[in-house]
Amino acid sequence: MDKKRRIVVKVGTNVMTNKDNRILGPVLKNLVTQIATLYEEDIMVVLVSSGSAIAGKEILGEIKIEDASKRRQVYSSVGQPRMMRHYYSIFHDYGMRCAQVLATKRDFSPGIHRENMINCYESLLSEGIIPIANEDDAVSVTMSMFSDNDELASLVAELIGAEKLIILSDTEGLYTGHPEHDDSEKLNKVQVDENVEKYVQESDKGEGEGRGGMESKIKIAKGTAAKNITTYIANGKRENVIIDIMAGKPVGTKFTS
Repeated sequence: MDKKRRIVVKVGTNVMTNKDNRILGPVLKNLVTQIATLYEEDIMVVLVSSGSAIAGKEILGEIKIEDASKRRQVYSSVGQPRMMRHYYSIFHDYGMRCAQVLATKRDFSPGIHRENMINCYESLLSEGIIPIANEDDAVSVTMSMFSDNDELASLVAELIGAEKLIILSDTEGLYTGHPEHDDSEKLNKVQVDENVEKYVQESDKGEGEGRGGMESKIKIAKGTAAKNITTYIANGKRENVIIDIMAGKPVGTKFTS
């Protein structure tokens, strides 16, 4: 039997929440619908999903703990099963199965940990189960955390030999200026050696809103593309964004080596 095609899709916290930082069910459903469509075409998706900290904060509200990393551990530990319950239920509606794969940076170090990780993904994919990956915030040590889930997604894409990495954000892609300015243009294609970093604006994010800004996305996208995995930054709230990218439509910004 042919090895099925594989892609990694990373969905950020800002894609799956509204302005009040509430998780949006329709956005998750839209994602799963697209994954189910691709599954019928023999394309397997690994979903790298943020959202656990926000999902935990939604339940717990403000907590007494002052230390930021301990707060993250609590919010994420409470929110992670909640995120999985959302996904489990939507995948179940499509007659599909999903699995949770939590990782720390150590799991990608060469040797027994990495082999174990490969075995886990290969076994799930061979059974047609959609792996849903996230950083194991409950036990991750701050010094050795992934810089954000974009980095985790890139490592997973390399690990499973994915043909594409699609990073879903709340912008249509990379622009030559601020996305909302009239004179800014979206870049459809970027080569890894192009200096596009000069276009990036700094952004301020609140607690639980995700760690990865556009600057880190560009770095990850270039690094992944350099390993011959075509990488995209696109708007996760756009209908059928993953399917359109797979169909070769000019959606998002495409990074190639």
